[in-house]
Amino acid sequence: MKVLSLDTSNQPLSVAILDDNRLLATTTITTHKKHAEFLMPIIEDLMKKSKLKPQDLDRVVVAIGPGSYTGIRIATTVAKTLAMTLNIELVTVSSLLNLALNFKDSQLLINPIFDGRNENMFTGLYKFHNGQPENVIPDQHTDLSEWLNQLKATNEKIIILGEIDSFAQKMKEKLGQHIILADPLKSIPSASELGIYGLHQKPVKDVDSVVPRYLRLTKAEADWRKLHPKEDTSNYVEKL
Repeated sequence: MKVLSLDTSNQPLSVAILDDNRLLATTTITTHKKHAEFLMPIIEDLMKKSKLKPQDLDRVVVAIGPGSYTGIRIATTVAKTLAMTLNIELVTVSSLLNLALNFKDSQLLINPIFDGRNENMFTGLYKFHNGQPENVIPDQHTDLSEWLNQLKATNEKIIILGEIDSFAQKMKEKLGQHIILADPLKSIPSASELGIYGLHQKPVKDVDSVVPRYLRLTKAEADWRKLHPKEDTSNYVEKL
C-alpha cells in the first residue's frame, strides 16, 4: 500500500511517503509556519523522488488536530482534497497521538503537549502496549493547574514532550521525579511514524464529513456565543 502522511499541526511540517512499512521519502521542517506555501511543493517533490504518480497512492493519513487552527486546517483540507480527487482512503489521527508515537516502545506514560498560551495547553496522556496506544486521559484543551491534578492522580512516571518550555519547570516542581523531559528531537512529530500507524487504522467512511479537531472554540464560535449567549453551539462545526 502506497501511503502519503502529513502533519502541519504546529510549527513543524512533516510529510512522508511509504510503501507499506518501507519509508520511501520524508521531509520535516521546523523553521517556519508557512505551511500553506510549502506543503504542496514538498508533497510533489517527495512523490517525484519516490518515482510515484498521484494515481499510485492508496491512502492519505493526516494529523487532524488539535493544534494551530491554521495548521490543522491546511493539512485536513489537503488530505481531504487528495482523497476525494484520487478516490483513495483517508485516515485521520490525533496530532497529540502522532507526537506520542515517538515513544511507542516505552513502558512509561507519555504526555504530548501543545502550548495553548497563557498556561493553557492541548494535551492528553497515552500508554503503549505492544506498540498500540491507549488514551489513558482523553485529549483536551485545559490549563496547567487542572492538568497537573489529573497527572498527579496517576502516581506514575510520565514523559513529557512537545511544546513544553512554558510548562516543564512547574510540572517538575509539582510532580518531582515523576516527570521526565523528552529529548528535544523526540518532541518533533514524525510523518513516517504517522504513516506506519495509519497503515493499520480504518479509513473514514465519509471523507466529506471530516473536519479539524480543534478541541476548543474557534473564533467564529466564540464570536457567535457572544452574540447569542442563550443558544446551544455545542454541535457546531466549521465546515471546510
